[in-house]
Amino acid sequence: MILAPLFVVPLAALLSAGLIVLLKPLLQRYALARPNARSSHRVPTPQGGGIAIIAAALITVAVLAMPAGIALGGVELLVLALSVIALAVVGAVDDIRPLPASLRLVIQAGAVAAVVLTAEGRLLPDAPLWLERAFAILAGLWFVNLVNFMDGLDWMTLAEFVPPLAFLFALGLAGRTAPEPTLVAGALLGGLLGFAPFNRPVARLFMGDVGSLPVGLIVAWLLFRLAGEGSLAAALILPLYPIADATLTLLWRLRRGEAVWQAHRSHYYQVATVNGFSVTETVGSVFAVQAALAGLAGVTLLWPFPAVTLACLVLAAGLVGWLLRRFATPRTASA
Repeated sequence: MILAPLFVVPLAALLSAGLIVLLKPLLQRYALARPNARSSHRVPTPQGGGIAIIAAALITVAVLAMPAGIALGGVELLVLALSVIALAVVGAVDDIRPLPASLRLVIQAGAVAAVVLTAEGRLLPDAPLWLERAFAILAGLWFVNLVNFMDGLDWMTLAEFVPPLAFLFALGLAGRTAPEPTLVAGALLGGLLGFAPFNRPVARLFMGDVGSLPVGLIVAWLLFRLAGEGSLAAALILPLYPIADATLTLLWRLRRGEAVWQAHRSHYYQVATVNGFSVTETVGSVFAVQAALAGLAGVTLLWPFPAVTLACLVLAAGLVGWLLRRFATPRTASA
């Protein structure tokens, strides 16, 4: 990993930004996102910036893999790359012409299953392998979709995943994880940072499903690898805000008898903007909580004692619960 610390993040960031500049006229013409029931924007805005994020990440991994001592002929990275490309293609088509939900779900399930079944490591070594893999596939499928659901506000996906990706990259540089996830985490981090200037409020470009779906798959694989190396608590803590927001919103909608497959604006981060929070305040709060969660995840790795791990899990849950409650409370009521 000699060259990766020097080049992986800036290379991916520059590639991402450069590709966006080149592709934006085409996206402006063919991939306009028009406001709907789920949207936070009021005017048609080009989407599809995720093409640049994913392409930059894949190119960076391919270019720097050999200098980092990683064999590109390995099955795990190859399957991950092909699955990411498959989800990106599905997302790109869906961004232009919506596909049936059933078709999207089948393709997503296939991509997640391929990644899980070829990934190294065990989540629960004492459990039957088939049961662990089945659980991992279901969890991965939900994670891919929740990342897509949570991409409904300028900078939101960056606020959610820049802190954990930076943590995972730093963990790899410290020699605590394998070279493959370290390189992938750094490449995706750079891709997101290159996209950031174009998506800052008020956004001139959206990520689109072409980006959110494969981003979800890559992060799910990174978390699976982290858990598979014996850091299950850290893997649970790192993405806790988006998991909690999306899962609780889904459960509340099911309880109210709503059609959960239809577009909506019921997520806590979306409710926050109705309750008096600006977009910058909302994503800034999420970023701060995600950064704090990364710190708690680090504590579980530095002091891997059951009492410390339990305390960090409780603190993480309390912190996320506090933010969700804050978002759900109108500013006038809390004054």
